[in-house]
Amino acid sequence: MLSKEDQRRFEQITRQLRESDPKFFARLDQRVRARRGRWLMLLTVILWASLPAMTVLAGRTAGAACVVVLAANTGLMWHFRHRWR
Repeated sequence: MLSKEDQRRFEQITRQLRESDPKFFARLDQRVRARRGRWLMLLTVILWASLPAMTVLAGRTAGAACVVVLAANTGLMWHFRHRWR
């Protein structure tokens, strides 16, 4: 955790960087979004892979609810996939 003074200085440096080199800042921002997208993809794959076990252990209703949530998540990831590249 940064102190208030350090946080203020960090925000000032970030603002100056954003103003002085917007291309670098945009490229850096894209890398963060790409990393977030990879983690979300990994989580989705793990949840889809665990679905059969979850259905057996928690019952068909829980499995059906999980399928609906995962299908919606997969659809959203497919729709926004260009943002993570």
